Amino acid sequence: MYLKVADDEMAAIVRLMNSAYRGVGGVSGWCTEEAYLAGDRTTSDLLRADIIAKPTASLLKWVEAETEGPVGCVWLEPLDDDTWYLGSLAVDPQRQDSGLGRTMLAAAEDWVRQRGAHRVRITVINVRESLIAWYIRRGYVKTGKTDPFPYGDDRFGRPLREDLCFVFLEKQL
Repeated sequence: MYLKVADDEMAAIVRLMNSAYRGVGGVSGWCTEEAYLAGDRTTSDLLRADIIAKPTASLLKWVEAETEGPVGCVWLEPLDDDTWYLGSLAVDPQRQDSGLGRTMLAAAEDWVRQRGAHRVRITVINVRESLIAWYIRRGYVKTGKTDPFPYGDDRFGRPLREDLCFVFLEKQL
């Protein structure tokens, strides 16, 4: 179940995201970025700044009765009347490959649909081929649009390659 993240939960969300995106303490999921990005994926300060800068967006945590703390999270942001951006979908690496990511993605799509969305847009780093394929299996299609990777801006980590960009995918709901 998704719930909004409270400010005092930010540290737990940051740990979850950094673990899911970079792997921590020898625990890595199937879709980490550690082969081409180093450093943290995010910080509490960056997440707080994003929330302040984008008050219509929602940072949600996924909680389950049998676990302590969040086991997943997602960022959802309206872009226009019927399109929402879905980003930072993160699942605890120890829970990856269990179907939780599919469940969370479907719940996020339902959440934005209830708020008037007819389309969801995501961006994925171009070299994350297995993750792009995962989204395509869930109905997303490549739009053909890309954005350059923000080299020199460590918000997403320190790039270990020179060929990174963001690929846009969309799904009609």
